[in-house]
Order: sequence, then C-alpha cells, then structure tokens
Amino acid sequence: MSKKRPEHPGGESFPSAPSTTTDRSTPASAPAPAPDPKRWWALAVIALAQLMVILDGTVVNIALPSAQHALGMSDADRQWVITAYTLAFGGLLLLGGRIADLVGRKRTFVIGLAGFAAASALGGAAAGPGMLFAARALQGAFAALLAPSALSLLTTTFTDPKERARAFGVYGALAGGGSAVGLIVGGLLTEYLNWRWSLYVNVPIALAALLGAPAFLRDRSGRRGGHVDVPGALLGCSGLVALVYGFSEAEPRGWTSPSVLTPLVAGVILLAAFVWWQSRAASPLLPLRIVKDRVRAGSLATMGLATIGMFGVFLFLTYYLQVVLGYPPVRTGLAFVPISAGIVIGATQLAARLLPRTAPRILMSSGMVLAAVGMVLLSRLTVHAQYVPHVLPALLLLGLGMGLTFMPVYATATAGVPAQDAGVASAVLNTVQQMGASLGTVLLNTIATGATSRYVHAHDPAHDGSTLDEGMVHGFSVAYWCSAGVLLLAALVAGLTVRHKTPKHAENDAPA
Repeated sequence: MSKKRPEHPGGESFPSAPSTTTDRSTPASAPAPAPDPKRWWALAVIALAQLMVILDGTVVNIALPSAQHALGMSDADRQWVITAYTLAFGGLLLLGGRIADLVGRKRTFVIGLAGFAAASALGGAAAGPGMLFAARALQGAFAALLAPSALSLLTTTFTDPKERARAFGVYGALAGGGSAVGLIVGGLLTEYLNWRWSLYVNVPIALAALLGAPAFLRDRSGRRGGHVDVPGALLGCSGLVALVYGFSEAEPRGWTSPSVLTPLVAGVILLAAFVWWQSRAASPLLPLRIVKDRVRAGSLATMGLATIGMFGVFLFLTYYLQVVLGYPPVRTGLAFVPISAGIVIGATQLAARLLPRTAPRILMSSGMVLAAVGMVLLSRLTVHAQYVPHVLPALLLLGLGMGLTFMPVYATATAGVPAQDAGVASAVLNTVQQMGASLGTVLLNTIATGATSRYVHAHDPAHDGSTLDEGMVHGFSVAYWCSAGVLLLAALVAGLTVRHKTPKHAENDAPA
C-alpha cells in the first residue's frame, strides 16, 4: 500500500521516501526551513522604505507653492516637480524589478535606499528649477529599484499564512496611507520650517533603513547567468514613460492636443510591441505567465481601478479645504489623519485578521463598496459644509475601504510566484498602482475642471467670480461620482476574478 505524500505548504507534493531502503536517485523531502528570527525587524526596515517612497509622492504637493516662489518657477513648469518623479518611477519599475531578481533583492534594496537619500539631499539643496527637476527624476529612478525589491523581500521573508497576513497588513496600510501622511508632513514642514525639508526629511528615514538592512534582511544571491532583456526594457520603459507624459500633459493642453495624443498613441504601440517581444524573448523582462493567471490578473486590475478612483480625493480635498474652507497648510494636512487611521485599522486590524479564514475577494469587494459610499458622501459637500459632520465620516469610510482592499490585493497578487520572479511580480503590482494613481489624478481633474467651467459659465455670465467656489465644489462633486463608479467597478472585478480560497505562499513554487 502506497504512503500518502507529504504536502508542501504551497500545495506541491514531495516524492515519498521508501520505507526500508534508500533510493539515491530520489531526493528525500527536506524539512521546512525555520522562520527567520529577525523577520519582524526586517518588516520594520522594509516598512520604512515603503513609507518613504509612497510619502514622497505627495509630501511635495503642499510645499510646491513655496518652492515655486523661492526658485522662480513659472506656472507652466511647476508641474515637473511632480511629473519628473512619476515619469521616472512609473517608467522604470519593471526594469527595477528584473534587476532585483538578477543581482539580488537585498543588494538592490540597499542601492535604492542610498540613491534615494542622495537624490533627496540634492533636491533639498536645489539652487534652481532645473536642479530640482533633475533631483526629482533621480528620486523616481531609485524608487523604481527600491519599491519592487522591498515588496519581494517581504514576500520571501514571511511564509506562514497568519504571519504573512499581518506583515502585508502593515505594508498595505503604508501603501494606502502614505499619500495622506505625505500631505500632513508636507504641511507641517512647510509651515514650521521651509519647503526644502519636504525633501530633506527622506535622508534620516533612508539612513535608519540603511543601518537596519545589513543586520535584518535575508535574501538569496542573484540569479547566475541571467541578463537584462534590453529590447524589452527599452520598449516597456519607453511605453510607460510615453503614457505617463501624455496623461500629465492632458490637463494643461487638452485631450485633443497633438502634444497629448502623440505620446499616448506612441505609448500604446510601444507597450503592444513590448508584449509581443516578451512572448518571444529568451529571458523576458516580464514573463507573461505572471499576468496570465486569472486571480493575479484580477488582483492587478482591482488595484489599478482602486487607485484610479481613490487618488483624486487627495487633490480635490486639498483644494476644497484650503480654497473653499480657508484652512492653513498644517490644518489641511491634519484633516487627512482620519483617512490614514482608517487605512491602518482596515489593513492591520480587520483585513490581516480576516484574510487567513476569509476569501480575499470578499475583503476586496467589501472595501471598494465602503470606499464608494465615502465618495458619495463627499459628492454632497457644499461651500458651507463643516468638517466633523460632513467630511469626517467620508474620510473614515474611504480609509477603511482602502485598508480592506490593498492588504489582500498585495497578498494575493504576490502569492505563488516563483522565487526567481518575485522582484518583477512586485514591480508589476507597483507599476499598476503608480499608473493608476497618475491616470486617475489626470482624468478626474480634467472631469472636475470641465464641470466647474460649465457651471460658472451657466451661473455667472458676467464672470465676476461670485460663483467660483460653488463651481469648484460642483466640479469636485461630479468627479466624486465618477470615482464612486470606478470603485464599484473594482468591487465587481474582484468579485468575479479573485478565487474563493485564501492565498498560500510557496517560495519555491515552480512556474506553471
């Protein structure tokens, strides 16, 4: 009678050993490796790096008016303080993920940290606009190394399902709440120090992570004999950069401008050529098996739609609080604390505890429905609204929804990925998040601006400015309704594509 084979934690079966004799041709099943005793310190190091990368996407926003005045930037050029970062970050993420797989995730993590700190110091010391733009582009390039290596280190460090759920709860809370924290930090630094500290603040964070990385992070060496897919890197990075650039130019130039349509069309063509090449390359930059899995594809689509719908709220609420309600920078930043608190509670206290015994799609869909309800509440704001009864409930719902969604998305999208592809799989998830945030901000801002313009022309023919605030709030309301629709679509996608069972991690899973 044959013996039942022992199961690998990821679901694979090991060959059974004979009961009486040793067969040298059949390897004995090795015991599961003991958990790394320093894994929770490793999480602290990874979390610091993740917070720095996400925070830097918004920390400069509130400081931008002061930086523009100090460096003599024109209104047309000021957008490059934001765009230079998103172009480099979004365009180079896939390349950064593959580099992490080839040279080692820990080594790539350390290089990314050191480079990000140096670029931040350069930007804080900028003597002119060009120097600041270049520093922001360097920040984005090193963030493209740092973000995928951080997520893949987290994926390979935590193998126990319950511990992994807790770790991804922390990571998801930082990923979702870092943007709101950036607004708070930016307001405090700008009002009490100066705009340069919105960049200098990254240096001590990076140094703390650099001190902890050698002691607490564990990683296998890079893949021997591997090489970077140069044609794939050129096609993929050029396509993403073209798309981000086209989206960033849509607001000031209009969607019908050749300066917008040309890069958008070029980006689509380049990305189509990238997919074609990846199906034929010997060592592809993005192995298509990673995105062909239905569950992983559904998780990526959910993340993309969630960020499209969510990230416009930071821009609109910042203007609503400062321009319509007259809040100063610090008070504006502090007004976002509830959304950060909601994300932390949703990711670490709710999703992390429910994921080991609840289907991921239930958490994702529930989170997106909660966030959509929050958006509907924001659409009812008026020029005379008050923070506690009108804004606060919406922010709490948005935070809880994001926390419930992001944590299981990170866990599901990275589960079962072969260890040699962990870096590029993490890069794909970060790319989807970054591109969704960029696309959502541009699209929703265009919708809000158009609705505001139509409202003002209809209600204030003399253009004396008497209805400008009402028009602005009306534009925001239209954008919030669109965001609610996108978030409900994300809930539907998650419910239809993500599997019933909770994902289990298998570091050594073989490619399908």
